[in-house]
Amino acid sequence: MTTANINDYLPVGIPQPWPTTTPPAGWLKCNGWKFDKNKYPKLARAYPSGYLPEMRGETVRGWDDGRGVDPGREILSWQGDAIRNIWGEISPISETFASEPIATGAFKYFEKHAGHTPTSIDRGSVGGVVFDASNIVPIAHENRVRSLAFLYIVKAE
Repeated sequence: MTTANINDYLPVGIPQPWPTTTPPAGWLKCNGWKFDKNKYPKLARAYPSGYLPEMRGETVRGWDDGRGVDPGREILSWQGDAIRNIWGEISPISETFASEPIATGAFKYFEKHAGHTPTSIDRGSVGGVVFDASNIVPIAHENRVRSLAFLYIVKAE
């Protein structure tokens, strides 16, 4: 095998990351588009639906294949995002708030007036509780894995 004939050894239908915005001859973008099954019969054997996989902005995850990490997933199935549960606790909270609560996990306790200890139910506002996931994990406008952007292409012929 040489770099000159490597295409001969890659099966039609195999998706590959590509470092430019234009696929080479004989390859198509993995953009979810319908393809002509008569024009690309070998590709149709890999993707009988006639649609290319939609890889724009997606990551690849290995199929579970009975391992039990992601049970029930079918090959080529799409899965939406999710995060692990973020949990915290605030305790103890007394009827009079005479004792300062302890915050754990994603919760953070703050005092409105430092050093003020309430002594009755009529205590006014002396503090509060904030739930902030950034106390635990890196945050962004989306949940995401670390990644490097490539154009995914599929060998079509």
